[in-house]
Amino acid sequence: MKDSFENEISRRRFIAKVGKGFVAANVAGTFLKAAAAKEVAAADSPGSKLGWAIVGLGNLAIHEILPAFAKCEKSKVTALVSGHPDKANKLAQQYGVNPKNIYNYQNYDSIKDNPEVDIIYIVLPNGMHAEYTIRGFQAGKHVLTEKPMANTPDDCQKMIDAGRKAGRKLMVAYRCRYEPYNKEAIRIARSGELGPTQVILANNGWRVTDPDQWRLKKDLAGGGSMMDIGIYALQAARYLSAEEPTEVNALIYTTPNDPRFKEVEENINFQLRFPSGILANCTSSYGYDAQSHYRVIGTKGWLEMEPATVYRDLRMRVHRNGISEERSLPALDHFTLEMDHMSECVMQNKEPLTPGEEGLRDLKIMMAVYSAAKTGKTVKL
Repeated sequence: MKDSFENEISRRRFIAKVGKGFVAANVAGTFLKAAAAKEVAAADSPGSKLGWAIVGLGNLAIHEILPAFAKCEKSKVTALVSGHPDKANKLAQQYGVNPKNIYNYQNYDSIKDNPEVDIIYIVLPNGMHAEYTIRGFQAGKHVLTEKPMANTPDDCQKMIDAGRKAGRKLMVAYRCRYEPYNKEAIRIARSGELGPTQVILANNGWRVTDPDQWRLKKDLAGGGSMMDIGIYALQAARYLSAEEPTEVNALIYTTPNDPRFKEVEENINFQLRFPSGILANCTSSYGYDAQSHYRVIGTKGWLEMEPATVYRDLRMRVHRNGISEERSLPALDHFTLEMDHMSECVMQNKEPLTPGEEGLRDLKIMMAVYSAAKTGKTVKL
């Protein structure tokens, strides 16, 4: 399985067709335009960069993560880990990785002897995150792991404990927490500009077509649409409200006899209650065309992101005093931002914005969502 699973990896790439003519943003836009110019020049900037090993060379790594290093100021790719030597060698040549720094899943642990690797980025199916994160810590490296952090809260805790024991940092790749649009949405939602938040609506979906891909295998994925993209809706509800939910209700529906969904769910709707009274209604699906949307509704207005959490072409509208306004912000690479954040945390010995504990909180809530859907009862957190 470890030698062949990458053939199944098919990370989605949403294509959002959006209009032109965005209205200029406020002061935050001015600041972020400078950041965009800085990103473009990053490849030529001098200074220290930490070395990264990419573990798993599926579509996400090939099409998003590896190209993002060209814009990084603090990060560079120095090693690759793959069960496919031909693919690894081709990518190593393309990105200037020394062939001696190509590993497979059997000799992965020997990466401990490589001083050119400071941080490991785990880009494997969910069910493999815990094993390769723990082995990465045992090799003395810092670890960034893709979301969801693992299949179970128990595995998340083991990862956290391994990082503490090794004295190394653990971060979960919640890339939306680092990019301009979602950061601005967080600022607005928490600032009181829209009045106290009443309701948050969040929806993420895409149509799965290949019945043999790893996301539909329970042992590799941990679950269906909830684990893969429902987590974006859950994260949005949490970071926009700045609160932790106290109650969960949920419903699941899977098309009968659909060969894609023998092991995992297709559609899930879940509701969250927060301490201040905020209610969130969230949906995820593997059954319809790409959706990525959230809306924050306050007593004085609302904020909408659509697309909200895809890789590029994000779009924001803010409605106040009867007027809806487009907000245009610089388009910065999500993966560049999150990787440089991790490198900076290692360099400055500070805690990442999205540490392992953040991933653990999401897993606990997602398990409560599944429990609520199974029992038909409200689950208190």
